[in-house]
Amino acid sequence: MSVLPAYALGDARLDPAGVVRAVPLLPRNAGLLLLHAYRATISHTYGDVCKYYPSCSAYAVGAVQQHGLTKGVALTAARLARCHPWAEGGVDDVALHPSFRHGLTRHGFVVPVPPGKD
Repeated sequence: MSVLPAYALGDARLDPAGVVRAVPLLPRNAGLLLLHAYRATISHTYGDVCKYYPSCSAYAVGAVQQHGLTKGVALTAARLARCHPWAEGGVDDVALHPSFRHGLTRHGFVVPVPPGKD
């Protein structure tokens, strides 16, 4: 399993006072949970065979973190379409969202930033 890029991990924690503000992030984090499960199980059977960095599954994690579940899935589908035997490969990072206003946990889940810390 490839390692997640540095931009996909953080040191934020879910503040108990921010639980209500975290509700809109549930679909995004549910998608991230599925991606983490895939990366921990199925991805191991393939090994590091991706021509791109980060791997497609790591790219999917970053895309869902930065852009939400719907747009993240669309960006991942476009990345998968670029991945074929004749692709040159190389570095293909997720375009960071210009107004990303959330924190990332050390496991890559998205949490709201406490008021006054953004």
